[in-house]
Amino acid sequence: MKENIMAIPASKSELLDAISETFDKLIVDLLKVPKDRARECSLEGHVKGTTMSAADLVSYLIGWNELVLSWLDQDDKGQDVDFPATGFKWNELGQLAQKFYKDCDGVDYHDLLDRLKKAKENLVETISARSDNELYGGPWHGKWPKGRMIQFNTSSPYANARSRIRKWLKTQTRVQLRQSPA
Repeated sequence: MKENIMAIPASKSELLDAISETFDKLIVDLLKVPKDRARECSLEGHVKGTTMSAADLVSYLIGWNELVLSWLDQDDKGQDVDFPATGFKWNELGQLAQKFYKDCDGVDYHDLLDRLKKAKENLVETISARSDNELYGGPWHGKWPKGRMIQFNTSSPYANARSRIRKWLKTQTRVQLRQSPA
């Protein structure tokens, strides 16, 4: 059974709903990852032909959430925002993903989950303080309004991550069943 695909948010309230709904579903699945397997590189990676761990996946989400927060902070201060990140171009997102993994290498899985929750809470707080017009009233980066750029890098990756982790959890369950004595 396919899940309902959310419409693209076009207002602050829709953006906040999308972030909350996708995050709440994702965190339930991330909590199902056994701690002793959280660093096992058996998930399909963000770069074709690579693998990553569940901890890497969480690190990736933390990286993007914190990056979005830094974009918004720079913009609030009237500074130019270096999209996607200083030293990276949009066609180098695989290398940026690798940087996110490295930034959190060795951090306990449950500490990563706590950091992700905090980043999401900070996003909700900063989005809540903004008007619909600021978020959707005009372009911010290229043709994209601020709200769409936030959505591209929060609720969309949450949904993608949930799909990846659910697929991995199902595969692990099948492997365990095959290995169980009859």
